[in-house]
Amino acid sequence: MIKYNNIIKYPIITEKVSFLREKFNKYSLYVCVNVNKHKIKSAIEFLFNVNVSSINVVRVKLKRRRFRGVNGYEKQKKKVYFSLVDGQKLDIMSV
Repeated sequence: MIKYNNIIKYPIITEKVSFLREKFNKYSLYVCVNVNKHKIKSAIEFLFNVNVSSINVVRVKLKRRRFRGVNGYEKQKKKVYFSLVDGQKLDIMSV
């Protein structure tokens, strides 16, 4: 069983996400790779005391990396884009 604190890794802070936050009240986080939508939604609602209206999960494609002559790949990542119920806000910088 994964605890709620271990599901959410860190927020995504980019220009695209800030635009989505201002226009559509959508937020974005990196989460643990082996967790499904239902667990992610319950973790967000439990940790931040908000109500999630919709959630979209995206697996990030692996990129090839080369370090000291050894070929490899980056670690797997999973992004979550979620929107809150009307009238609710989330201070993502305090995460």
